[in-house]
Amino acid sequence: MTWDEFKDSLPSAEPPDVNSYLMALWYDRRGDWDKSHDIIQEIDDSDAAWIHGYLHRKEGDHWNAGYWYRRAGKEMPDSSLDDEWEYLCKKFLAY
Repeated sequence: MTWDEFKDSLPSAEPPDVNSYLMALWYDRRGDWDKSHDIIQEIDDSDAAWIHGYLHRKEGDHWNAGYWYRRAGKEMPDSSLDDEWEYLCKKFLAY
């Protein structure tokens, strides 16, 4: 799946056939933070921790976000949430 195909899938009622990381990001972009969080918290690796950090940063819980970024081995970015979302999507589209 390409970046454009992924973005074009956002208005659809159902997510595309993608990995769990992208599925969590898809639900997040559609405004379903809880569904996104439910998906990502079921995965125990540094990539999921990175998305988990992003989700809590978006939520405004910077203390919790910092915890998850540290678990991912990342610094909390100073970029916009939109920029981080796009970066994460492109990273996981390459998987």
